[in-house]
Amino acid sequence: MATHTRIRMFNTKETYPNQTLDNDLCQAVRAGNTVYVRGQVGTDFEGNLVGLGDPRAQAEQAMKNVKQLLEEAGSDMSHIVKTTTFITDPRFREPVYREVGKWLKGVYPISTGLVVAGLAQPEWLMEIDVIAVIPEDQE
Repeated sequence: MATHTRIRMFNTKETYPNQTLDNDLCQAVRAGNTVYVRGQVGTDFEGNLVGLGDPRAQAEQAMKNVKQLLEEAGSDMSHIVKTTTFITDPRFREPVYREVGKWLKGVYPISTGLVVAGLAQPEWLMEIDVIAVIPEDQE
């Protein structure tokens, strides 16, 4: 019996055609009642960047992705227990956190925020990953 479920498996050759990578990854993993969601950016699942130069719009797309991945894993936004948010400029903190906050109103996760020199693609201004725990009565 499998101990975990991999959601939206992919290879980095398609995700990063401008780089020479060949890694097998997935967008989320459900292990028991815990869901780990890979860092999400302002790119939809068809590979289209949403919000070029707009950190708020990228955060909105990232949160749409998070919501969809959690639902595919049998979870939802209310199950999020931890977020880690990366921004490439401290001035992006307010627009990104305001947008993320809309999606997490009433959830009260713990949160770590980092300002980084850059992300995997230069157009990406923010990235967020989450961990969710599905209540035992909903498994």
